[in-house]
Amino acid sequence: MKIALLTLLCVIASNEPDFVSQQKKYPRVRNAYHEKEALLTRRLKEHNLSLDNLNILIMAYKTECVMDIYAKKREDKVYKKITTYKICARSGSLGPKRHQGDLQIPEGFYHINHFNPTSNYHLSLMINYPNHSDKLKSKASHLGGNICIHGNCVTVGCLPMTDDKIKEIYIYAIQARQSGQEKIPVYIFPFKFSDEKNKNYSETYRAYPNILDFWKNLETGYNLFIKDLKELNISVDKLGNYQFSK
Repeated sequence: MKIALLTLLCVIASNEPDFVSQQKKYPRVRNAYHEKEALLTRRLKEHNLSLDNLNILIMAYKTECVMDIYAKKREDKVYKKITTYKICARSGSLGPKRHQGDLQIPEGFYHINHFNPTSNYHLSLMINYPNHSDKLKSKASHLGGNICIHGNCVTVGCLPMTDDKIKEIYIYAIQARQSGQEKIPVYIFPFKFSDEKNKNYSETYRAYPNILDFWKNLETGYNLFIKDLKELNISVDKLGNYQFSK
């Protein structure tokens, strides 16, 4: 009986379409591969990487309006930056998203939790906002949601990349998911931390100590990643602060 059940499960598993095939059922995804697969293959080859063995990590900076894509082989630990995209629009101001309708782009450490191949914004990758830290840090009854990296060039809290560039990012994410990366990290920062910027923003935001404390917490994670280029091991304490461990 156990052998028969195991055989049945194996047959079912073998008949399940892989993630790439599932996504290619949608015309926009098929078109993205038609337009961009050769380009991405060449770009990855320059870094000794391939679409068939890929993990990615996304880092976005609100002030600079840029998004960096880091990549590695599935079996490796260390990432390398492979390309940078321009974020084409931004809403809100610097600082975290704390309630629905504030127009803010979240800041913090997230991951992609949904692929939408039929998005109103061409293609979209949803992040897991609000995360545990957001829920502990906010007193709002409604924190909002549906925060995505998407196409088009409009936003009310998302990261729009244009229809052209989202095709590339979406394929990277599909291939990472195909390679077994269940949670693709997305780290969103107010700016690229440096001594000069810390000094300038500490002066500008001196009336908002909670934001400055939050940014200091984010900077710890930022510095760890920039130093080691490894995915962060993150937990959240009872106050909603991020904690980082090796």
